[in-house]
Amino acid sequence: MASPTLLTSTSKLKPLFPIKVKKTTSAAQSPSATPQKQPLRRQFLVLAAATTTTLSLAGLLPVTPAFAASDEEYVKETEQVINKVRSTINMDKNDPNVASAVADLRETSNSWVAKYRREKALLGRVSFRDIYSALNAVSGHYISFGPTAPIPAKRKARILEEMDTAEKALLRGR
Repeated sequence: MASPTLLTSTSKLKPLFPIKVKKTTSAAQSPSATPQKQPLRRQFLVLAAATTTTLSLAGLLPVTPAFAASDEEYVKETEQVINKVRSTINMDKNDPNVASAVADLRETSNSWVAKYRREKALLGRVSFRDIYSALNAVSGHYISFGPTAPIPAKRKARILEEMDTAEKALLRGR
């Protein structure tokens, strides 16, 4: 059973750590003005959000997704990526510019993927799927084996085949 000293209450509670109150006063801001700004701001934000939601649900405000680029821009940039991949993986392993070409390809492919990965309209396209797969294979190879390691013939053939099908799909608008 517990001892009686543990069950008795103390007369004065002590805080675990001291609470320090900082008083800041400035000439431009009075202490009574600060509590008033917060509720007004919160009320304004709630009202603005409710109004925007109501208008967009009622169809008065058009809700359009943000598109990263137009279709022509996608086709142009994808063709540039295809050409860069082909030229980079067809380089001779003894070429002194291989490392810089791989670094340039990696930068280009990263920016292409970052730009078009979130586009819901592009995700179903054959060209996007094939280019994304090929870029993944190329960058995975160079990350794993280094920028001067040659791509094995089987992997290279698959990448080039994906590039060909993506290029054909781009010409068909797919």
